[in-house]
Amino acid sequence: MSTDAPVTPADLERFRSYLRLIARQHLPAALKGKVDSSDVVQDTLVKALRHLDQYRGRSEAELAGWLRQTLATTLANAARDWARGKRDAGREVHDSSARLEAVLAADQTSPSLAAARHEDLLRLAAALEALPEAQREAVTLYHLRQVPLDQIAARLDRTPAAVAGLIKRGLKQVRAALAAPNPTGSNSGEPK
Repeated sequence: MSTDAPVTPADLERFRSYLRLIARQHLPAALKGKVDSSDVVQDTLVKALRHLDQYRGRSEAELAGWLRQTLATTLANAARDWARGKRDAGREVHDSSARLEAVLAADQTSPSLAAARHEDLLRLAAALEALPEAQREAVTLYHLRQVPLDQIAARLDRTPAAVAGLIKRGLKQVRAALAAPNPTGSNSGEPK
């Protein structure tokens, strides 16, 4: 994405896996099974496209932030719509996607490093998206949400040893995906 070129639908589409990962993690538990994270992401991208004239950013980082904010609003609206009359439906939606970004890098000092960081972030989201559902959930709960292993085991209805195996195999696949050459041409390798 060039800082001078207008944002295109293809620019927005690059964030689909990233947004889906965030949506899965922040969809209130009471809505799982009622609202699909893919539908929330689709609604988010449609809203973003519809309101593209309101976007004032110039960098990929600003676009990612704008899309996260749009996603948070969409999730909050979905929770509100399903929660009408039900106080326990989980109205709060927290944007803690900063944990996902923290996996990739710390401080950035230049636009080129920031662009590389965001490219790595998109690749990480795509690698996580490619995992089987149980592995993806175990890895994201353990490493991104910092949920204890025994709680993940209870949530997934598996033993802690089985969950540890899911996490180990999932991380191996993510590392392999990140080590593979980047289709866009840059290969920044595995996150540090």
